[in-house]
Amino acid sequence: MDGNGRWAKQKGRLRIFGHENGSKTVRTIVEACAELGIPNLTLYAFSTENWNRPKKEVDTLMNLLVSSLRKELKTLTKNDIKLNAIGKLDSLPLKAQKELSEVIEKTKVNQRMTLTLALSYGAREELKNAVKEIASKVKNNIISEEKIDDSVINQHLYTHDLPDVDLLIRTSGEYRISNFLLWQIAYAELYFTPVLWPDFTKDHLYEALTAFQNRERRFGKTSEQLS
Repeated sequence: MDGNGRWAKQKGRLRIFGHENGSKTVRTIVEACAELGIPNLTLYAFSTENWNRPKKEVDTLMNLLVSSLRKELKTLTKNDIKLNAIGKLDSLPLKAQKELSEVIEKTKVNQRMTLTLALSYGAREELKNAVKEIASKVKNNIISEEKIDDSVINQHLYTHDLPDVDLLIRTSGEYRISNFLLWQIAYAELYFTPVLWPDFTKDHLYEALTAFQNRERRFGKTSEQLS
């Protein structure tokens, strides 16, 4: 969800103004995905690299996270949406951890859609941790190297309860992945749009989904094999 800061700058406002308006877009897109019957939506809300931003901006983002979670609990409940979170969650401020845990607990029985927030998330960190855990299990004879396959690696990722990504949307005209779900997007369709996140609407989402539906997903096979 990229472009909040640039959106605010274009309007001569502080970056936090962009983040606040970006949070409104989150509600719009989450509700649209639920209406469309999309079972899983993951939002890259805060990366491990984002901790390097100015402290004032980071503190403001954490406060916005807490207030948004409180505010959106009713929306999640109304739409039967389960909240999930991935990343180094213990690095979040205690207040944010507490609010996040409470909303996750209160929405755990919801079934219409799973909304996953990637917070203090970095794919390289995730993969590094998975390698360490698997290596430790091999060392302690819990599993053998011969048994290590894709499913074993998946079991040691933050996303072990989620399917692989089908469609990755990046806003704001950036053409990079930025350390997001590197293992899980191996066969994802990538969609890049110049629209800044606060301006991203349901119609923009529909355009991305239409583009996805018109692509041929071969997973290494030929077109003839799929027909």
